[in-house]
Amino acid sequence: QLYESTGNYKQSWIGIIDVKSGKPDKKIILEDQYFGEGITILNNKIYQLTYKAKTGFVYDLKTFKRIKTFSYDNAEGWGLTHNNEHLIMSDGTDKLTFLDTVTLKPVKTLSVSDENGPLEKINELEYVEGFVYANVWETDIIVRIDAATGKVVGRIDLSSKIRDVKLINPQADVLNGIAYHAASKSLLVTGKYWPFIFVLQLKK
Repeated sequence: QLYESTGNYKQSWIGIIDVKSGKPDKKIILEDQYFGEGITILNNKIYQLTYKAKTGFVYDLKTFKRIKTFSYDNAEGWGLTHNNEHLIMSDGTDKLTFLDTVTLKPVKTLSVSDENGPLEKINELEYVEGFVYANVWETDIIVRIDAATGKVVGRIDLSSKIRDVKLINPQADVLNGIAYHAASKSLLVTGKYWPFIFVLQLKK
């Protein structure tokens, strides 16, 4: 199943997407004051960040009931993934923050850098076999980050795909959705107001 989190004040929800039709079955609708951001699923729970409220939520995966609210010190909440041990969040800076899954408190931070130095605007995240794939906000690039060192070790340039998207929907906005399908070793990539999802086959 494909879970999606959307963000906007008075319009934020989490739902299960029908991969054939693209239509969502909305399971969780946030209160109007929250702008929903990244989600990840671990240990039969859905974890969710919000944009500027410094507030996150934990839901039961089966019932979608909210079971916990937590706070974080990061100025903003952007992307969220996990490495089976810790949650990993981005906040729009060059930092990735690793959170304990029980206390939801930070255990370490990791600075992301490439050949030019610290790389800011790290946004949507997906952890894949020791690496964090992250889109860089307001660019057409997904970077591949070594989760141990924070070094950028690869890039995916989606500029041609974004041109295709805008031919269909000129209102399409930034790249900001990444999911991983382990069985086929594929990345599912989308963006704000994009009319479809791209499936990218990963090669070693």
